[in-house]
Amino acid sequence: MNTRRAVGAVRLLVGVGLLVTIVIQIADRVVNDAFDPWEYFSYFTIETSLMNIVVLVAGGLMALRMPVDTVLYTTVRMAVLTYAIVTAGVYNLLLRNVPYEGGYPGLAWPNEVIHVVVPAVLLLDWLLSPGRPALRWKALGIVAIYPVAWLAYTLIRGAASGGAIYPYPFLDPATAGWGSVLVYIVALTAVLLALGALAIAYGRARSRAASRRAGISG
Repeated sequence: MNTRRAVGAVRLLVGVGLLVTIVIQIADRVVNDAFDPWEYFSYFTIETSLMNIVVLVAGGLMALRMPVDTVLYTTVRMAVLTYAIVTAGVYNLLLRNVPYEGGYPGLAWPNEVIHVVVPAVLLLDWLLSPGRPALRWKALGIVAIYPVAWLAYTLIRGAASGGAIYPYPFLDPATAGWGSVLVYIVALTAVLLALGALAIAYGRARSRAASRRAGISG
């Protein structure tokens, strides 16, 4: 139980820290007259960061009050974990070295918190923290719901803007071509599902190992 409480405290600390980071990032852009709420809150990174805050804070409170997380929470947590890993991967592999063009670039450190620190914490939390029930394989279906909805919204919004608004260059058909865009969409969806499957498999294996240990000690 002491370990479980420590996990709860870390989740709360990181969740509140992420919230403060996003507030600071928004305030910085407002002060510099560079904040467009519609644009800002349309980014996959920002939307999933808001999910991360909810998952971390809710999980922190749950860990402080309950010996085991609920299945519903664990299912959502698994899906959000896949989004965080993909966000970190896309940023660090595809976007980190893309030159910023025009406008106010904003503070640099919030990007590191959002794209590196928080995904790492979420991954370590999944790998190491106690009190997680094993998920059934059907839970994997939840992973694709949000990304598919976000992609549909993003492509429709970009087309409605006449091609002027695409949050990421690899989703802009005028820049990358529709073939490349479709490849990215299929690849990212497959990666998300693969990550979700790995997360579920790891949780089930860990649960079986815990049951065997309990049987031996009993």
